[in-house]
Amino acid sequence: MSSHDIPEENLPAEQDTESGAVAVADEENPFADPGLPPHEHRIQDIDERAAKRSERTVALLFTVSMLATIGFIASYVGIPNDKSIYVFPIGHISAMNFALGLTLGVALFTIGAGAVHWARTLMSDVEIADERHPVEASPEVKAKVMADFRQGAKESVIGRRKLIRTTMLGALAMFPLSGLFLLRDLGSLPGTKLRHTMWSKGKLLVNMNTNQPLRPSDVQVGSLTFAKPEGLEETSEDFQVEIAKAALMIVRLQPENIKDKKELSWSHEGIVAFSKICTHVGCPISLYEQQTHHVLCPCHQSTFDLSDGARVIFGPAGHALPQLRIGVNADGYLEALGDFEEPVGPAFWERG
Repeated sequence: MSSHDIPEENLPAEQDTESGAVAVADEENPFADPGLPPHEHRIQDIDERAAKRSERTVALLFTVSMLATIGFIASYVGIPNDKSIYVFPIGHISAMNFALGLTLGVALFTIGAGAVHWARTLMSDVEIADERHPVEASPEVKAKVMADFRQGAKESVIGRRKLIRTTMLGALAMFPLSGLFLLRDLGSLPGTKLRHTMWSKGKLLVNMNTNQPLRPSDVQVGSLTFAKPEGLEETSEDFQVEIAKAALMIVRLQPENIKDKKELSWSHEGIVAFSKICTHVGCPISLYEQQTHHVLCPCHQSTFDLSDGARVIFGPAGHALPQLRIGVNADGYLEALGDFEEPVGPAFWERG
């Protein structure tokens, strides 16, 4: 059906914004713009009491934002950075991080909510239509701007005053360097602490599950056991920091199946101890293939051969797992004979 077949009274009408008359679509303009719908007033536009309520609501939201900002500053100053709290269902987390995130989130949310409520209830909501116009400047304006720029450059004598030009460029180049000092608040430099763990000569290997020192008889051929250093308790404040470096996995192999001579000399009766931390991005390794003596990182499938110095045989890991030299003390318990010879985990900028 064409527009000629539609009754004239059913065709869309167009509001004449200048005279207020309704223009009926015709053959020249069969799809006329019907215009904006009639403006509907809000309750705040006709009732001052409702407007006052909206004003108080916006003011309350902004006040809450101010209080949250004060809470953010107080949290940063007053909460020790090593204090942890239990938050259900997340678990134990840093008290400072939780307080900073909560207060900052409330401060930003209430500012946004206040602005939105202000705009929707008190600011004008009258629809305004405006014809688009070219954004580009006219050729005359462009020519004048370029002429003014060239004249300004000439009058600044920057081309002739080389001393001023050089020192100005130097000042502008060096000024952003001051912002680098703000990075100091990100924390202390790592120093050499990434090179060392809690393992040292005489430290007993403690089973992570039973929390008891391990004897050679506790480790069976083909089994995978996880261990931690003696004296490291889960209730310690620095447990997560230390276990991230000292976590150990212990496997017992037949001595004749160990291909690497150093690995064999650092083992005890076929019991070998390697870092549990993957050398790709630091994920904990937990998958062991008994028949192949391979361990697999579940994050990105890096695979290490524990019978050949834990070298990488597949995946993105950059180097082998560090091995811990172990022995047996006078009481018959497995003990470390020193620390790892190299940093555990992924490569970092201080390695080498």
